[in-house]
Amino acid sequence: MMVTAKVWVLKKHFEGFPKTSDFDLKKIELPNLKDGELLLESVFLSVDPYMRPYSQRDMKEGDIMIGTQVARIVESKNPAFTVGAFVVARSGWRTHFISDGKDLQLLPSSWPESLPKSLALGTVGMPGLTAYFGLLEVCKMKPGETVLVNAAAGAVGSVVGQLAKIGGCKVVGCAGSDDKVAYLKKIGFDEAFNYKTVTSLDEALRKASPDGYDCFFDNVGGEFASIAINQMKKYGRIAVCGAISQYNDSVPQKGPYVQVPMIFKELRMEGFIVTRWHDRREEGLKALLKWVLEGKVKCHEQVTEGFENMPMAFIGMLKGENLGKAIVKV
Repeated sequence: MMVTAKVWVLKKHFEGFPKTSDFDLKKIELPNLKDGELLLESVFLSVDPYMRPYSQRDMKEGDIMIGTQVARIVESKNPAFTVGAFVVARSGWRTHFISDGKDLQLLPSSWPESLPKSLALGTVGMPGLTAYFGLLEVCKMKPGETVLVNAAAGAVGSVVGQLAKIGGCKVVGCAGSDDKVAYLKKIGFDEAFNYKTVTSLDEALRKASPDGYDCFFDNVGGEFASIAINQMKKYGRIAVCGAISQYNDSVPQKGPYVQVPMIFKELRMEGFIVTRWHDRREEGLKALLKWVLEGKVKCHEQVTEGFENMPMAFIGMLKGENLGKAIVKV
């Protein structure tokens, strides 16, 4: 049977903030399956901040937008994969696609029926692993320490805060709306504030933790980071995970320099990408899944219905309109 896939392509490289006109919805006829191949249908697609800088670096105009999905196997000529099984794939913004199975990850066998499969793109997926390894391996948090996380109500930040609590830390989070701050308090953050409404970020950070911070998990960069670095404790660790405040700048921001506070406080600042620990993926997913099932890690998803709304969901996520993980349901 001939299958027509719908795909979103990058029509024009983003200049400043992405616009819906930068995308183009196209149709592609898929060929029949060859031996060893399988046909998949996307069920949930992910929109994530990394897509903004990566598109600039890795894509040409006319390419299909990069990204991951949870997909169902519709037809299989590969004995390793059965029809009806669910996998996580990295096939970009498409409704249907063909794979040889090499780039697919089956959902863990212990995944219960009651748990939304979309969580494999969030808390029990790449964003959750980012929080897990960023805290354990980069921040090297220890019980009794104070952890600061920004973009704290997002896909990564909300997991960071909860894992830090499980690890016996005091957690301070900030986010960009009062609803988000209320959510952070609800999921167990010790202190949370709205960075858009405080008169002074410096004062808000000081008030939340007068003794300063041992660990700072930075998803934002820019001005926030240059203020927070001055409130680190001696030998503090900063995990540089993202810089969403800078992704849409056409002209690079010129910020204060970090060397002086780094020297005086003897800080360690390390950038990281979660794929560094790909060989420990199973360990991370197992731990995250267990905590989710035990109710120790709560998940919130912002679900947009309809493949045709992917650009809108992506742009909304970059503007901070989502609480928790932004997902598109085909």
